Amino acid sequence: MNSKKKITFLTGTRADFGKLKSLIKVVENDDSFESNVFATGMHLNAYYGYTIDEIYKNKIKNVFPFINHENNEFMDRTLSKTIEGFSHFVHENSPDLIVVHGDRVEALAGAIVGSLNNILVAHVEGGELSGTIDELIRHSITKLSHIHLVANEKARKRLIQLGEIERDIHIIGSPDIDIMSSRLPEIEDVKNYYEIAFSDYAIAMFHPVTTEYDLITTQIKIFVDSLIESDENYVLVYPNNDKGSKEILKEYARLTENRKFKIFPSLRFEFFLTLLKYSKFIIGNSSAGIKEASFFRTPTINIGTRQLNRDSSISVRNVDLIKTEILDAIENISKIDFERNNANYLYGRGDSDKRFLKLIHKKSFWSTNIQKQFQER
Repeated sequence: MNSKKKITFLTGTRADFGKLKSLIKVVENDDSFESNVFATGMHLNAYYGYTIDEIYKNKIKNVFPFINHENNEFMDRTLSKTIEGFSHFVHENSPDLIVVHGDRVEALAGAIVGSLNNILVAHVEGGELSGTIDELIRHSITKLSHIHLVANEKARKRLIQLGEIERDIHIIGSPDIDIMSSRLPEIEDVKNYYEIAFSDYAIAMFHPVTTEYDLITTQIKIFVDSLIESDENYVLVYPNNDKGSKEILKEYARLTENRKFKIFPSLRFEFFLTLLKYSKFIIGNSSAGIKEASFFRTPTINIGTRQLNRDSSISVRNVDLIKTEILDAIENISKIDFERNNANYLYGRGDSDKRFLKLIHKKSFWSTNIQKQFQER
């Protein structure tokens, strides 16, 4: 009889795989556990780079692909299809623990399936704040999860505000810091791999704000116009596949012949981190500008409301979607004072995998009550 605990990691994007990778690896290397990965969402979409290949290139074992996307315009249908597919997977594989990350509908589907089938659900990086629909999804996942693996004390306190039991909340940091703290590829190797000829460059990433969908055409035009007028070199990465991505990609089409831009549907996570580490700045509305960039002390120009209220450092300059503000921020980005930057440990010290492994070796972890309680304050 197999006594190993079976742990399933659910990933739907290039971003959350990067944040789960160190946890997956540490479980795979421990004979006490059996690990598998349910890969869905953008991973199976060729238009966004078919990033399941990155999972395979990292030699992850026991990968189970599932196509959940029919139309990016309907997040509710994506949620429904993911629930159906993951439900079949769970009933066939009987995991003891489901690990989900963040605030995507795929993670919400995983938490729903787990909670309705009396399977422990662990949520990585709950308790964060941001704008758009992500806020609602993230807190919903929290309420459907039994175990909370948060990045810092601020996140822990927010989950207590939401009524979560204190003993079920564990601070492990942000797991992507584990990767950032390890040896990354050399910058010249990355530039050669992606044929980036720029001697210096900035990274640009702009995702749809689904609650501002009516404004997306105007917003992305302002963003692109600002980048062009700044006359900087840019490594531009496609948005996620939320509603509004088509409008963004349509606007990016006018940059394809512009030699100041190198455009990618996706980048391998470690390669992206190297590019971020050596970039002049990152601009847009990605959480990478709040978390990963601050670790490298790379300046960030954060635009609009998508990262509203996210914990950040002095390296982040927040601006509205106004071209004059964006251009002013680009012109003055070098004036950021890093002496006061206290963000390096805001999201952990690069040992999330070790903290996670220590937790799952405790008997008390596996005896977490699947009957959720509300903690009165």
